[in-house]
Amino acid sequence: MNAPAVTSWENTGREDTDDLGLAVRLLAATPTHEGRDPELLRHWARTAEAFGSALAPVPCRARITERADGLERGLLARYTSRPAPAVELYTDTIAAAEALIDARGWRHWYPHGSVREAALAHEAVHEQLHHGPAKGALKRALGHVVLRAGRFRILGHVAGAEEIAAHAYARTVCGLGRSPLHLTAALADAVTQREK
Repeated sequence: MNAPAVTSWENTGREDTDDLGLAVRLLAATPTHEGRDPELLRHWARTAEAFGSALAPVPCRARITERADGLERGLLARYTSRPAPAVELYTDTIAAAEALIDARGWRHWYPHGSVREAALAHEAVHEQLHHGPAKGALKRALGHVVLRAGRFRILGHVAGAEEIAAHAYARTVCGLGRSPLHLTAALADAVTQREK
């Protein structure tokens, strides 16, 4: 089954929240984490950030296409694995993000052209997590045990952790001053305010 990995702009909180705080809010807003201990969410967010930051740089090997309907769809970029690995970049959303960076005076965090570069880096990690050993490594790092029988244990998926890892990876390999998660949260807020 093809479940697309998406760099979307779910509203994860105030734009002045630090990157770890935004990552915790992303997890807390995920339906499968309702009622979970905030300290567990913080641990998972911190672990996913550290995991993504430590990944070795890899090129995006997926076929890259560009579209202009990202604002309408609430997307900056999207990775799909089938029929073949592909990344869709949404040029209107990238342009809106670049304009927001200028308007907020954030060029010291996000240099010109870094939104596109970070989106490709982010989606390259989704490709790695989908097709390579990184997915199992992230599960082991998070340590979310869903079943234990004697000395055997089965680790579960932590919804949202791959997004956090991908944002941390993009921040690291692109040399950004803040996580792209900060930018997507601010962009979501700006779009929401404009639509009101």
